[in-house]
Amino acid sequence: MRYLGIDYGTKRIGLAISDEGGTLAFPYAILENSKSSLGEIKTICAHEAVETIIIGESMDYKGEPNIVKKEIDKFIVELRKVLGIPIIEEREFLSTQQARFYQMKRKRVDDSAAAIILQSYLDRKNNRPILETL
Repeated sequence: MRYLGIDYGTKRIGLAISDEGGTLAFPYAILENSKSSLGEIKTICAHEAVETIIIGESMDYKGEPNIVKKEIDKFIVELRKVLGIPIIEEREFLSTQQARFYQMKRKRVDDSAAAIILQSYLDRKNNRPILETL
């Protein structure tokens, strides 16, 4: 089963893809957040035979939904209308900052942040400790 990971941002949307076995996540693409984003994601899902989407659930330092979470919720509604495949929210916290730590030379790390979110989900789903994947 192949998964698509999404790190939703108001300016850019980071995408990651899993291997066919659903065990490893890889940075895939960075899209500008625009009206065409849904169509681009639909095309990617069809081309890569994606069966499930994992999207980061954005929270603040207190663990409460932040301002971006409202936009994510709207985005999920639209994705469900367009795709008709399962969409699962994965708790994430500071994934972009974590990606910047690992990708210091890259300006944009949204796809790496999406890979971190997706890998977190895959590890939990496959019952593998995070350290085992490093």
